[in-house]
Amino acid sequence: MNSHCSNAICQDVLPDSLMNERINVITGMLNQGKKGANLWWKGWLVGYGAATVAQTALAITSDDLKGRQDWSLSALSTLLGAAGQLIAPMPKGYTSDLLNEMPQDSPEQLRLKLQTAEKLLFECAQREKHGRSWKTHALDGAVNLGFGAVVWFGFDRYFAEGAGNFVLNSVICETQIFTQPVRAIKDYNRYMQKYRPGNASYLRSEEVSWYFTMMPGGLGFRVVF
Repeated sequence: MNSHCSNAICQDVLPDSLMNERINVITGMLNQGKKGANLWWKGWLVGYGAATVAQTALAITSDDLKGRQDWSLSALSTLLGAAGQLIAPMPKGYTSDLLNEMPQDSPEQLRLKLQTAEKLLFECAQREKHGRSWKTHALDGAVNLGFGAVVWFGFDRYFAEGAGNFVLNSVICETQIFTQPVRAIKDYNRYMQKYRPGNASYLRSEEVSWYFTMMPGGLGFRVVF
């Protein structure tokens, strides 16, 4: 029988007992990480959503132009944050339920379930890696620079106000990124080390460090990949 390969994890012919063991290990990993993944995803979604509603109300009721501008821009930034959460949900928050619904009453069903379990664990780990990647930092940074430019040029404010807007939004975005769970990455690596040490392909969380410095007449920052 030909082996089936998916997402760099190749499924070999295994005895039922070992397939059951691997399925139980992965299911346990997903179940243990479910609470933390859902808490992070829902927490930021609710936070962004509540902030958007509150800031929109303040923008509508503000009596001065500056206040309406500031609250409107802040509402837009948090709306984008909420949209980002909806567009990219955490797969680890729900994949364990999918596995629990799959039958495993025959060798064929066991093989299919194990293939699915390994694929889901890999996808969860990849999603977490992407969430910490330099591309995510760069995209957030570009958006925040845009908001800062709107304050500085679009609203005709002082440079310090535009820089302050950029720093504030960057702090929020970086906090969101660095609080994202990375348990699936660690679980995937442990699984590969234990069950596939010969052809293991490990994942690493891509850490990016940002350093901000306020200087006379400007703002300096440095990014370390």
